[in-house]
Amino acid sequence: MVAVTPTWVASLIEFLRVACEIGILTTLIYSALLFVRGTRASPILAGLVILMILLSLLSRMLGLDVMEFILMKTWTFLAVGALIIFQPEIRRAFAELGSQQTRLRGHHKAKREKELITVLLDAAYYLANHRNGALIAIEQNIGTRAIAETGTYINAPVSKELLASVFYPNAPLHDGGVIIHEGLIVAAGCIFPLTQAPDLSKSLGTRHRAGVGITEETDAVAIIVSEESGAVSMAYKGRLIQGVSRHRLERHLTYYLVRKHLARTRGGLVNGIGNLQKELTDDDPSELHTEKGPVNL
Repeated sequence: MVAVTPTWVASLIEFLRVACEIGILTTLIYSALLFVRGTRASPILAGLVILMILLSLLSRMLGLDVMEFILMKTWTFLAVGALIIFQPEIRRAFAELGSQQTRLRGHHKAKREKELITVLLDAAYYLANHRNGALIAIEQNIGTRAIAETGTYINAPVSKELLASVFYPNAPLHDGGVIIHEGLIVAAGCIFPLTQAPDLSKSLGTRHRAGVGITEETDAVAIIVSEESGAVSMAYKGRLIQGVSRHRLERHLTYYLVRKHLARTRGGLVNGIGNLQKELTDDDPSELHTEKGPVNL
């Protein structure tokens, strides 16, 4: 004899199934919106989606069956297009996610990073006072080996004197960028990728565009010193802050190099995923943004 499931049990199972589906879809959609919010390509994707929705509604209202069929097939190409448009963000996201379990001894590293910040501040404003241009990238979780190979390997402890020597006018490694990792100057004279962002000021020179470019490709923090004006700028995640004071730069560097690392280390992989989504979308407490200004190379 086959057992009959009570009606209320069947209804409860159906309710749980629907609630589970809604919960999963809501989470996925919300995560996708968090992922694209604040990125440079988000207006492009938003425009394409709005256009597709309007054309779909129009074709359905007017009974344009052929157009509706084509639009239905176009959604697949739109998904592929989204992967291409957000390729830098997706690559950085997977690199961040893959490094979540390798962060050990967080407090020891935080102390080392604080000492590094002090040296970087001293060096940056020494160079700024002497109108010596500089480009410094602090590597975090995404490796920069390919970029370091374009320069000269140094592998020496970071110091104000060494950075001042590297960026001394007409020095052999003056024109390139410096990569720093875990308190060491890994390489100098490196060629950084240039940003192609259309919203940057036309007055920005190659050094500033290279500083923004490396932060688009990796999660590095870049410090740029203009030899024209002596202004110190900072770039992160493809965004540039110009003419920062020592106090403000210290606050930014502490936030990105110390506080975020400690938050990830305590949270582990689960919290790391949430922190990753936040990093891809949120700005720091000082509202990091692109500022226009007559700052040249």
